[in-house]
Amino acid sequence: MFVPVHDENALKNIHFQYVTVSLIVLNVLVFLLDQAGGVDGRALASFSLIPWELLQTYLPQPNVSQSVDFGFIPEPATLVTYMFFHGGWLHLIGNMAFLWVFGDNVEDAMGHGRFLAFYLMCGIAAGLVHSLVVSSGNALVPADVAAQAGITEPVLLSQAPLIGASGAVAGVIAAYLMLHPRVMVWVLALRVIPLRIYAVYALGLWVLMQVVMVMLPQEGPVAWWAHIGGLIAGAILITLMKRPDVPLFDKALSRA
Repeated sequence: MFVPVHDENALKNIHFQYVTVSLIVLNVLVFLLDQAGGVDGRALASFSLIPWELLQTYLPQPNVSQSVDFGFIPEPATLVTYMFFHGGWLHLIGNMAFLWVFGDNVEDAMGHGRFLAFYLMCGIAAGLVHSLVVSSGNALVPADVAAQAGITEPVLLSQAPLIGASGAVAGVIAAYLMLHPRVMVWVLALRVIPLRIYAVYALGLWVLMQVVMVMLPQEGPVAWWAHIGGLIAGAILITLMKRPDVPLFDKALSRA
């Protein structure tokens, strides 16, 4: 839909967005290690969030005869590890572009430590919402998606691994939208057309798209419900974790 490039929003409380940059660097390093062959398929599956594995104790899957556990990472820990792996360059660049443009001001509104906790909690909430939704339906992975992934046997959505920072980044988007809807943002519409628009229009349209997509049949590789989980968590947590003197909805802006 669009790629964010720059926002006209200077930092006010911190000198540099250390956590935002560190998260981006970590995501890039993990991706490069994965691309270089440092993470084999079994390891990647172990770091991924597999809803059936996470929830099988609480939500038995009657249509699955045995576990597909891939190994050495405790399942609760995958609620964190899944955020740092990506399925391709476009997946990585899209998430990191949003985090780079909008993460610094959310970090500025919270402080470094609280922003790191906020980011991880949004990602965890996204993973949980996704897991609960796909596990409740027991739907099969769409045939075209399975073919692209090289899957030949019927696989439930709840068995499909989830990776990516999208849920955590969705929390950042929700927080930024509640903090700075009136800030001007440069974006590339359709990835090529430069536009300067209010954040409320750019990010509001992104949020609306997520809501629309979860109402449609769940096809394709995008975990839309993870985005919704991250958005809800971000909207709630920003009100609890921001600095007391930081207003919501750009109320500190002058009305010249």
